[in-house]
Amino acid sequence: MKQLYRKLFFIACSLQIGVAALSQDIHFSQFFEAPLYRNPALAGIVNGDYRIQTVYRSQWNSITDAFKTTSLNAEYKLPIRNDDYLTLAMQVFHDQAGTTSLTTTHILPAINYHKSLSTEKSMYLSLGFMGGYVQRRIDRSKITTNSTYDGQGDGENGMMPKYGYWDGSAGISFHTQLGDNLENNLVLGTALHHFIRPKNSFYNNGTVAVNPKLVFSADVKLSLNEEGYVTVHNDYIKQASYAEKLTGAIYTHKIGAYTDEPDFIVGAGGFLRWGDAFIPTFQLNYQPFTVSMSYDVNVSRLSSTSYGQGGYEMSLTYRGFLDRDNSSANAVLCPRF
Repeated sequence: MKQLYRKLFFIACSLQIGVAALSQDIHFSQFFEAPLYRNPALAGIVNGDYRIQTVYRSQWNSITDAFKTTSLNAEYKLPIRNDDYLTLAMQVFHDQAGTTSLTTTHILPAINYHKSLSTEKSMYLSLGFMGGYVQRRIDRSKITTNSTYDGQGDGENGMMPKYGYWDGSAGISFHTQLGDNLENNLVLGTALHHFIRPKNSFYNNGTVAVNPKLVFSADVKLSLNEEGYVTVHNDYIKQASYAEKLTGAIYTHKIGAYTDEPDFIVGAGGFLRWGDAFIPTFQLNYQPFTVSMSYDVNVSRLSSTSYGQGGYEMSLTYRGFLDRDNSSANAVLCPRF
């Protein structure tokens, strides 16, 4: 009986979450593995000519149908002139939430221009834009209301099973090498998402719109010695009345006879989503692949309802250099992290 009450309570919560999801964005614990989702001006700030990443997130499996989110991004960086670079990118999201299969799909091409600010070291100011089409749909056959038992369907007159809209984001970032070590880097950025406030309603209600979202980010990578370094990631997100703070770090250690070309790179660390979850994180790098795994340890008020279980994420990154004369592998000055 106690478990039944828990399930009923959580189903009620999930219905409200589904409504809130129309105005509040999805989030990732491994936010640092979804750079375009943070800021289109972070595209291409990578040690490589290209990068392909995917992140998969699943949460609330213990109580109701899992909320499942997948992100896929691809970036291609090419030199232009005078140590400037241009990154062309694509961001795709697919999110399915709750028992009614509320599904959201984003297809967002992006472009980022990196302007060199120094002839002595890597220092860049980047301006990025991202925009494309978003589609939302819901499975009305899975909606149960009082009208369902009267043989009148779900009773939601005027409700569309799907709709779509155009969306856009813009961002700026500053990247600089710290000292003489190429591995020591700082990246600061800010982005504004949904700046066109697209209409966002299954009822074609023009007064319901996606709230603009501000993201402030700060990342730093510091070498501790030849074998190890620490990377710190921070995000502050503000969307209408909702605010989210994420902070944490990963210590990474190189394994192999040669530190400039290690056999493996292993990492471990933790992140905190303030007031919500602690997130232990583990990484394994075997060039050109990096696998990251994390788990949300729920510390919010829902921890008792969810039996203390949170969500897990797994990400895969593939990055490298092209076999060309103007590859960034041969460049002294380049936006990298």
